[in-house]
Amino acid sequence: MELLVCIKQVPDTSEIKLDPETNNLIRTGLPSIVNPDDMHALEAALTVKDQYEGSRVTVLSMGPPQAEEALRQCLSLGADDAVLVTDRAFGGADTLATSYTIASAIRHIQRTMNRQFQIIFCGKQAIDGDTAQVGPQIAEELGMAQATYACELSVDQ
Repeated sequence: MELLVCIKQVPDTSEIKLDPETNNLIRTGLPSIVNPDDMHALEAALTVKDQYEGSRVTVLSMGPPQAEEALRQCLSLGADDAVLVTDRAFGGADTLATSYTIASAIRHIQRTMNRQFQIIFCGKQAIDGDTAQVGPQIAEELGMAQATYACELSVDQ
């Protein structure tokens, strides 16, 4: 079974600082982590992988080059492959642009690597934006069914 997990490297909000004039997050010097909800998605994918021999988990992230650290962390936890989609032009992308870019990357991986993902896992929302829109927008862009806010997963192959 081919499984894909979308992850995002986000600022560690336990050490958050806001600009007093703009109320914007000051990202300079802030440590980064894998978005906690995305780690739950990875855990779910790895559980499915363990249930079905021959399954593979690919993690994908759209972000700056330093997001490679987050992908490496996912590989160390049991993911098989990692893909980083990065370009300065993606900086500041809204959820629609992000979803479109990630969906395009998924289609490219499926086409060029001859891999068809049966399940795409996304965390509920990113802690740096809290929109909860990217996962559903990816599903819509790919024409896939979606289940949101799932608390339990059972997969019959």
